[in-house]
Formats: sequence, structure tokens, C-alpha cells
Amino acid sequence: MIQFASVQFVMGDNHGRADEQPEHRVELAPFSMATYPVVNEQYEVFLTQTNHEPPRLWGQPPFDCPQTPVCGVSWHDAVAYADWLSKAVGKCYHLPTEAQREYASRGGHGGCRFPWGDDPLGHEGFYAPGLNGELTGQPIRMGDPRAVGPNDFGLFHMVDNVHEWCADYYDAGYYVVSPPVNPQGPSRDGGRRSARGGSWRHHVKYSRCSARSSLAPDKQFMDFGFRLASSDQFRYT
Repeated sequence: MIQFASVQFVMGDNHGRADEQPEHRVELAPFSMATYPVVNEQYEVFLTQTNHEPPRLWGQPPFDCPQTPVCGVSWHDAVAYADWLSKAVGKCYHLPTEAQREYASRGGHGGCRFPWGDDPLGHEGFYAPGLNGELTGQPIRMGDPRAVGPNDFGLFHMVDNVHEWCADYYDAGYYVVSPPVNPQGPSRDGGRRSARGGSWRHHVKYSRCSARSSLAPDKQFMDFGFRLASSDQFRYT
């Protein structure tokens, strides 16, 4: 886990999509962010100890590598894993809020479109468009040298590999009313939960730091995984 003290940053992108606007200053209480998304070998311990229902295609190629992100988990599955781990180790783990996830994704480069700057990656190798890329049709394992390295916070795969569930309900207009301190998304059930990051399934396999996506929380898509955050205390809206 990478630890962050109280931070302030500008969230959103006035040149991005409508749901990324307006840019707004956010203050976050101290939190930590996992270096990697949760991988299959970690999730298998959870399944064994809890008898939780496995994700779709669990144990089947090409989603069976121990060191690739667990895929096909619903938002509820991810929350269940975080709750289990919290009880097991006596520490508060949870899905990150969109604000925590965006700050961590930027790697200290406020205002940049990507963790490495404003210019997109070359569309070649693993990042070649669509079916032209290496390992097309599956996630990439942690530490694979063909993927972009960590951002300047030391976090891997913040804009590529799998979509990652966030804690918040999704609302396209939320930034207009978002509170300036520790925003957690709208309090009402909007029918979808937020997600961040790019996907191996997409024509372009990485995303901008401020780009938002969402999905119904019971869905189990094969390019959706998650990583954990940690705070002194946390409650989902």
C-alpha cells in the first residue's frame, strides 16, 4: 500500500467529457492505495475461506494466471472481499472513492491527462489498437515488462489492464454539486457504481486519469476488477 497524507488537488478535466466537468478543488483525508489490483491468487484465499461464489469463468484460461487481476467480479463481490480482509487483519479496507482513485492515478502530476504526461502512448505492442495488440483477449499479469511501468507514486496499472470498481454511486452531473472535502459520490442510488481505468478489451487499452465509467453493481464483466484503499474509517454511501 502507498500511503498519502492529507492532500489537495484539482479533480476533473474541463477539456474532457461532460461528466468530467467542471474541474474542482478537492481535499482528501489521509488514505492508502494498493500498489496493484487484487490478483487471482489473493482472491482464491478469500473464496476458500468464505465459500463466496466464484466469478464467471473462474479458473478457466485465459483468466487463470495467479498474478493477473481477478476479473468478472461484481461491485458486491469486491466489497465482500474488502470486508473479509478488514476483519481478517483488523484494518479498514474498502474500494477507493473516485476522488482517491483519481489523485492516486495522477502520480503527482496535477493537470496532466495521463500518469506520464499529456501525450498518449504509442499504439504498439500491448497497447496496439483492438485485435492488433499482444495478449489480446486477456488481462496482463503484474510486472509484465510489456506494460507501462508504475506512476511516480509507485502504483501500477492505474489507467490500463482492467476497469476497477470504485466506492461511489455514479452520477454524470455530480461534479457540479460535489463537496470540496472527501467527496464520496451521490448519496442516492443511481443504479450504477463508478469505475476507473482502461481495459484490455477496448480498442484503445488505456484511459486518461480523469476518465469515468460505470456499471450496474451486480454485473460481472470480464474486464472488471478492483484494487483496495485503506482509511481510518469508511462507510459506503
